[in-house]
Amino acid sequence: MATEETSNPPPPQPSPAALPLPQYPEMIIAAIEALNDKNGSNKSAIARYIESTYTDLPAAHSTLLSHHLNKLKQSGQLVLLKNNYMKPDPNAPPKRGRGRPPKPKAQLPPGAAMSPPRPRGRPPKPRDPFAPPPLPKAKSPSSGTGRPRGRPPKKAKTATASAPSAAPAGGAPRGRGRPPKVKPAVAPVGC
Repeated sequence: MATEETSNPPPPQPSPAALPLPQYPEMIIAAIEALNDKNGSNKSAIARYIESTYTDLPAAHSTLLSHHLNKLKQSGQLVLLKNNYMKPDPNAPPKRGRGRPPKPKAQLPPGAAMSPPRPRGRPPKPRDPFAPPPLPKAKSPSSGTGRPRGRPPKKAKTATASAPSAAPAGGAPRGRGRPPKVKPAVAPVGC
């Protein structure tokens, strides 16, 4: 039995070009600063700079670049002017949002408490301060007419009450619906 020594070679050191890629926002800002154009840099110039500087870019590089350029523009880290991206001027006034600006809130003096917000709904009618307090009303089921609320219940059929409507002169009870049309008797023709 021979014992062979298998020495594991040390892991190869990554070359500077094979280091992991920085985040896209960092690459974009670095590209704009390196290109240093006074009118800003367009998307294709930024893409060319990133492709020439960094290797091993993902297959969806152009899609990722567009996405991150839009995100940087929305967050205010980049400004888009005539299709060119540039860093915002630090002396420029901040960009105002859409719509009407909110009213400035009045400053309260120190020590003053803020009143609670107004409740929802219609405010109650003002009360007369000199009027006596109203007496508690007794709960009554009716509103004063003496009749209960709602539809009255159906009356049970009785023989005396339903005789005129239930049985016509013939004595047979009437069926539901419209009665059939009565046809006149026809006399034979040619007698």
